[in-house]
Amino acid sequence: MQNHTVGLTPPQYCRIYADNDTMTRRIFPIFLFFIICQSWTVLAQGHDPGNTPLVLRGEVWVDVEPIYGDRVDAEYPLSRDTAGRRALQEAALYFSGMIYGWSFHYDIGERARGIAEDFGVFEPMGEIRWGDPRLKVTEVENRGTQLRIWADYELSSDQQRRMQIWRMGMNRNAQALGYCPLHGPSPDSGWLDIRNAALQDAARAAVRQILRSSERNRPKEATGIISLASFPRFFIQSGQWVASARFRIQITEIIPFAVH
Repeated sequence: MQNHTVGLTPPQYCRIYADNDTMTRRIFPIFLFFIICQSWTVLAQGHDPGNTPLVLRGEVWVDVEPIYGDRVDAEYPLSRDTAGRRALQEAALYFSGMIYGWSFHYDIGERARGIAEDFGVFEPMGEIRWGDPRLKVTEVENRGTQLRIWADYELSSDQQRRMQIWRMGMNRNAQALGYCPLHGPSPDSGWLDIRNAALQDAARAAVRQILRSSERNRPKEATGIISLASFPRFFIQSGQWVASARFRIQITEIIPFAVH
């Protein structure tokens, strides 16, 4: 059963994530009708992850029984408050990636010359902080051991201008997969470390894809900016975490091998 919770900010959210009982099931149709009448904006968007000029929208899944390789999370299973907080932290991370993006420096590398590939410089250019009142939960659902939320973020005028710049023709679109070991980038990695590592690897793959399509010869280095076009998806495949993400990319400098 779904709990529709329109317009909830992070502190309010933690109070609505509770088990459904018999009384809830009896009154739910009436409650749902009230929400539909009051929330035409959300229903007009439906489950469309696409975005309007004023509002961004995305879906996040949180595993309430997280296992990283051969170890469980420090809190297992997650409490209701922890699961809700993690879902909102993830939503804030992805909205930040859509609005502000990251700057990057990429050493493409080449085995024949003994040059290692390095995408280590990947810096956020802005952040949506915890408790931002423009970040609101619009829908919550429990599915087995997972918590799903849909969240909206209302853009300020400055953020609207940023989104317009990201959508301009000078930026190129790419979709890519990124990978991370089940235990994370280090033995003591947490859930957000794993998300960030897989997402960063997907960004690396997307930039590499753009360079391959535009450069006849492999360059030595590239710098630029990159943003999320929508919320990424995460899943497990062949013993690894996988992030599937769509990006907007602007390459600002390419350094060929001939320079060195």
